[in-house]
Amino acid sequence: MLDEFKKFLINGNMVDMAVGFVFGGAFATVIKSFVTYVMMPPIGLLMGNVDFSQLFVALNGETYATMAALDKAGAPAIKYGMFINDAISFVILGFVMFMLIKAYNKIKTPEEAVAPTTKICNDCAMEIPISAKKCGHCGSTDVPPAP
Repeated sequence: MLDEFKKFLINGNMVDMAVGFVFGGAFATVIKSFVTYVMMPPIGLLMGNVDFSQLFVALNGETYATMAALDKAGAPAIKYGMFINDAISFVILGFVMFMLIKAYNKIKTPEEAVAPTTKICNDCAMEIPISAKKCGHCGSTDVPPAP
């Protein structure tokens, strides 16, 4: 069982998948940073100096001037501004990943079709070599022609 587990971990696909997860996590962090610090400030400016990360609704009925004051009070809140930032990050990340996969599929070389090496006997339905004129299993000469 330990040997099977070792083979599973060393399998190239597993290592590729692990690298993909690490790279994906780092990439998501960069996209989130891009949205938070580069995209949202100009969007907020265009919308009348709105800082989306500071938009919230306090659930305890009190009013707080900033998110820091809300957090300091430990009040429950719906932080919908953070959700807006995260939703925009998700859409951008999805679009960038779509474009990367699209580019990858364009440059990936297609696998060549492999010509068949066997055919099926018409009488016994066994596989025989493509060049056979007679079935080696049943002796029939009723074999399909080579393609």
